[in-house]
Parts: sequence; structure tokens; C-alpha cells
Amino acid sequence: MLNLPNTLASLRILLAPILFWVILNPSYFTDAGYHITWSYYFASLLFVLASVTDFFDGFIAREWNQMTMLGAIIDPLADKMLTIAAFLGLMMVGEASAWAIYIIIIRELFITGIRTVAVSEGLDVKASWAGKVKTVGQMFAIGFLLMHWPYAEELLWFAVALTVYSGLEYLYGFRNALLKGKN
Repeated sequence: MLNLPNTLASLRILLAPILFWVILNPSYFTDAGYHITWSYYFASLLFVLASVTDFFDGFIAREWNQMTMLGAIIDPLADKMLTIAAFLGLMMVGEASAWAIYIIIIRELFITGIRTVAVSEGLDVKASWAGKVKTVGQMFAIGFLLMHWPYAEELLWFAVALTVYSGLEYLYGFRNALLKGKN
């Protein structure tokens, strides 16, 4: 059960609250005599490291044939914990729109609920390419917001659009799988 892909996903789960704390506590760095940008760099480094584990846990699981039920559960959970930690932290420090974050979190909770129903019905509704693009869009938005780069807010709203689109696509796929399962 605890193979390398699951260990990487577990690491992402552990990094999420650390990232959240770093985003919320830039004074830790400034009180230590560092310029505030070092807190941005550190938060970004944590986020990039955690995001890289997302790629590698899936890649290793497929290539080494180490896909497990535990991995199927904790991988998307770890993704959500990481992105929600980053988005909530950024919102709380005034770097991200509360409405954008609300839409993203509601979509994630809704789709998680749909996935639970799909599993209980024995349906296989996998993430689509739109879902993968949504994840990449959210990761870029988080990176830009963490670094306070230009166009970060616009990128966030683009990620929101991708999030809504992929959620609708997933819902449509679930509906079709449900109808196909009843025939």
C-alpha cells in the first residue's frame, strides 16, 4: 500500500499546511531580518516541490504499475488540500479574490461529491483533459499570485473559467455514465 507514488502524495498532504502557514506568516521572515520577498520565494518553492510530486506520483504509478486504491483516494485529496491551502492563504492575505476562491472550492467539493456517488454506483468517471488543464491553470495562477507577478489576478480568473468548464464537463460525463449504466 505505501509505495513511492503514495508516499509522494502523502508528502503533498504534509506540505499543504506548511505552505498555508508560510503564506499567512510573512512576518516570520521579516522579523528574522529577511526581506518580505523571501517569504514569497519560500512559499513558491514549497508549492513547486509539492506540485512536482503530483506529476511524479502519477507517472511512477503508471510506469511501475503501482496504482492502488489508496493512491486513487489520496492523490486527488492531496491535490485539493494543496490548492485549497494555497488559495485560502492567498485570499486571507488579500492576494486573491474571495469570489474566485469560493467558486474554485465549491466546484472541488461538488465534483468530489459526484465522484463519491460514481464510486458507489460502480461507475468509472475519470478526470478529463479539461480537468488536467484546470489543474495546470490553477497551479500557474497560484505561482503568479505567490510571487506577486503581473497579471496574477487575470490568470486566477482564467483558472476559474477552466475550473467551471472542467466541472461541467465532468458532470456531463457522470450523467452519461449514469445513463449508460442504467441501460
